[in-house]
Amino acid sequence: MSVSSRSHLGLAAALLAGSMSGAAQQNESRQVSQPTSAPQAAQPANSSVLHARTGPPTRTIHLDVVVTNKPGQPVAGLEQKDFTVMDDKTQREITSFEAVDERKQPVTAILLIDAVNTGYTEISEERIEIDKFLRANGGKLALPISLAVFGDQGIKMQGGYSRDGNVLADALAKYTISLREIGRSAGFQGAAERLNDSLKAIRILAAYMSQRPGRKIILWVSPGWPLLSGPGVNLTENQRTQIFNEITFLSTTLREAQTSVYAINPLGVGESVGQAFYYEQFTAPAKKPSDVNMGNLAVQVIAKETGGLVLNSTGVAALLEESVADNVAYYRLSFEPPPTEKRDVYHSLKVTVAKPGLTVATSTGYYAEP
Repeated sequence: MSVSSRSHLGLAAALLAGSMSGAAQQNESRQVSQPTSAPQAAQPANSSVLHARTGPPTRTIHLDVVVTNKPGQPVAGLEQKDFTVMDDKTQREITSFEAVDERKQPVTAILLIDAVNTGYTEISEERIEIDKFLRANGGKLALPISLAVFGDQGIKMQGGYSRDGNVLADALAKYTISLREIGRSAGFQGAAERLNDSLKAIRILAAYMSQRPGRKIILWVSPGWPLLSGPGVNLTENQRTQIFNEITFLSTTLREAQTSVYAINPLGVGESVGQAFYYEQFTAPAKKPSDVNMGNLAVQVIAKETGGLVLNSTGVAALLEESVADNVAYYRLSFEPPPTEKRDVYHSLKVTVAKPGLTVATSTGYYAEP
């Protein structure tokens, strides 16, 4: 089935086209031109589209917290008294707490193959690794998984959720992943098209996940989309405001949907160590529009912000196994944030446990609302 959602901003095509400096444009094989649909696709800076939520508004902050030991195994059996929540370095009272494991409500996962930002040869190798992952342990999966392919026509879901890896592997083997047809323009324009499609896709998934109960994870198998950030890209104040709106929307929607992103790079670091870790320049929180770059919307940055993992290796099967194992058990807790008169005021979060040798993963912050 196809997953659809509301219209998106078209950030890359509608906002960044023509924003490169003259020197940078001379280095591109094609000039960037403003798309004819830009006036219709663009939204005003104060648009409420990005702040639309599913369900009634709530100020209570709910967090899914994964605790692992040094070998990386989830730790169960912790109690509320073991946890401390720091909100902008101020301790908050935990108002609700629940330890969750697969017997109560298993985490569900979407395993997404990114055919927009990955070459055909690499996808062929991915499929072999994914098949290996799905058929391991006799095809018995630790979590219910649904397969999805992100291509030129958007996101195509390959059936429902299943713990039978053999059934999923057989379905994937029958599915033809087409070569990318759009975005063949070179340089900045082609990169902008891929970025635009990728941001639309993750917003669609965020909206889709918000309709399902419990904790969810997105296993995004991809080297990531173009960041379009650097000395050659200059953003206007209005563009930064709209990018900031996109950041706050994704952050809030994914947190409220109990969804973490796992960025799994099938290329590893073999091609370019610098490229694989370039996203790290944009992991600082975007507290206001003047802080932002398009790199703040990298899939790896989103993974870090949602409490997921960033993994780089050509051994995709092992990375998928690691990501799934990270979610066998988790803790659900909540607290009441301080009142605010302004929306999208950033608060940093840090959750700790009173036992040594344990690692805590959860959302790294939230944007407060009145």
